[in-house]
Amino acid sequence: MDPVKIPKMPKAEYDALIERQYVSRISFGACDHPYIAPFMYVFDKKYLYFLSTKYGRKIDYFTANPKVSVEIEEYAPDMSAFTFVSLQGVLEEVHDPAQKKKVREQFVAMIAKNRLSPRVLTALGHSPGDSPDVIVREERSMVWKLVGVKDIVALKNG
Repeated sequence: MDPVKIPKMPKAEYDALIERQYVSRISFGACDHPYIAPFMYVFDKKYLYFLSTKYGRKIDYFTANPKVSVEIEEYAPDMSAFTFVSLQGVLEEVHDPAQKKKVREQFVAMIAKNRLSPRVLTALGHSPGDSPDVIVREERSMVWKLVGVKDIVALKNG
């Protein structure tokens, strides 16, 4: 008996998935075993942007080899419906001050829109007692952009 294949998602559907969600997983390959870490992101309809604290092994892996896989998913609590998109590309640090400020402002807006807990600020190098706009005022994190996407796998079961 042949296995049932999960149907592919068209671009409009996986773009909508990326726009709805705000948490991804990034797999870094510059180590003996792939290293996977969760990252919040914002999407400008063309690129995914991430904020990364300036410490931890992800920095070593990014520096050694910026090629990554990024995975974004959505599923029903009982798994009756699920979708995911996996993008293979390269992380690039954003250096332009105006672009970094714009991305940081998008993060503040995303946090407000999704009514995220102030505790989420700890993932970005800030105290949960800080106001989210501290992300724009203080550069405690690096801004990364996913570029050079070579492969996209987007599947859904429903």
